[in-house]
Amino acid sequence: MKYDYLIVGSGLFGSIFAYEANKKGKKCLVIEKRPHVGGNIYTENVEGIQVHKYGAHIFHTSNKDVWNYINQFAEFNRYTNSPVARYKDELYNMPFNMNTFHALWGVITPDEAKAKIEEEKKEAGITEPKNLEEQAISLVGKTIYEKLVKGYTEKQWGRKATELPSFIIKRLPVRFIYDNNYFNDSYQGIPIGGYTQIIEKMLDGIEVRLNYDYFDHKDELKDIADKIIFTGQIDKFYDYKFGELEYRSLRFETETLNTSNYQGNAVVNYTEYEVPYTRIIEHKHFDYVDTGKTIITREYPAKWDKDKEPYYTINDEKNSNLYNKYKELSEKDNKVIFGGRLGQYKYFDMDKVIAEALKCVENELK
Repeated sequence: MKYDYLIVGSGLFGSIFAYEANKKGKKCLVIEKRPHVGGNIYTENVEGIQVHKYGAHIFHTSNKDVWNYINQFAEFNRYTNSPVARYKDELYNMPFNMNTFHALWGVITPDEAKAKIEEEKKEAGITEPKNLEEQAISLVGKTIYEKLVKGYTEKQWGRKATELPSFIIKRLPVRFIYDNNYFNDSYQGIPIGGYTQIIEKMLDGIEVRLNYDYFDHKDELKDIADKIIFTGQIDKFYDYKFGELEYRSLRFETETLNTSNYQGNAVVNYTEYEVPYTRIIEHKHFDYVDTGKTIITREYPAKWDKDKEPYYTINDEKNSNLYNKYKELSEKDNKVIFGGRLGQYKYFDMDKVIAEALKCVENELK
């Protein structure tokens, strides 16, 4: 059977393309290596709680068109992301705001907080930051850096902050108001009933093959469609012709607890290096559900290899130059379009993935 499009991956990018192409009468085949659709936004109902199987996904955007687009598939609740940072036995609000500064120094007014940060920056005397540590201290001072940035960042990247380039942290959001809302975006929330339903609605009526890895079936798929929409690793697609791009991975430990409320917040970050996980997610707080049990997930950053799932791209100079070689190669390839985080080797929030997918649809199906 011949298809117009073979879509590799059933995450947001691939599913949006399939949905829009199907509406225009195009014949699509979606293949997914996992046993379920949805990619990393997949949620599963466990004990009446929508569990984010691949880490917390909190939708936020200032793009009204994107917000309206995604809302046709689900109703969103009013969840506002307000993570808590735990350093040893101290608790701080994120992002850095007046509640944080009061807990750190006892200051009450914005002027007092600004003066304290400026005092620490002046004391450090860093004018040309040579690494991430110096960059962060030059932005927010030593106290915030040591308690809330250093350990978390080193765990996330698997390297000491003094070995990381300064450009990784271009800015650190500092707010001199008593507001714990992490995102500044106009629209924010979690879909009531989870994310999986969104993808299922998009793919309704479209042929989907699960547990079906593109690379295991490459020969039989070679001429199955006029064009491929590929949302996996661009370097793997080209058989690592120029070398391997680098990623960071994650490991999740999820458990059900016989208590109705474990930590009182959906997200608690653990910022000291000695705690091996970066955060604990308590899933029920995303949806405000009232159940006798709760489900938590500990999130561990992990070194990536070919047997692990790639979650984060490492967009340093070396990898960016390597990606550009693959991008140039792909631009000469009129049979394949690359999309999403892995296909475009870029960290995208969900709203940006949607915008990219719709842009791709417009260019391809006009």
